[in-house]
Amino acid sequence: MRPTPDRVRETLFNWLGQTLYGKRCLDLFAGSGALGFEAASRGAEQVLLVENNRAVYQALQVNLKKMAMSNVALRCDDGLKFAAQAGANFDVIFLDPPFQSDFLPQLLPKLADKLTAEGVIYLESGKLFEVGAEWNVLKQGRAGAVHYQLIKREQA
Repeated sequence: MRPTPDRVRETLFNWLGQTLYGKRCLDLFAGSGALGFEAASRGAEQVLLVENNRAVYQALQVNLKKMAMSNVALRCDDGLKFAAQAGANFDVIFLDPPFQSDFLPQLLPKLADKLTAEGVIYLESGKLFEVGAEWNVLKQGRAGAVHYQLIKREQA
């Protein structure tokens, strides 16, 4: 597990705005849940954390119980499978798959129709990821070995 560095998380939430009131968020490959819990604490209407690792998922359950956040739901599922099957629309998707994986090129096409019209995806990677012509890079940065971007679907 590689939690998003504090400095990067601060930058991300500056980009998104200090409040997320009324937003529906998905934290795919949740890990520590830091991004999803932060979104929930900033007023997101609903946050869904998806984590495949059973031990990490159980730790998320314990943390959620301690924090008593009614706007957070957990799901133990494979991120790729969930992305292909999810039917809900999200305003913000946090996408931080394992850096050594090749998940990003597989996930972006699957997640495009899971976003609301104004929805954005935040993604992290170990090297700069080229998102393709169907996406606009709104913001991007780098902190050490972490490259991060805020992207939005190209509007037709």
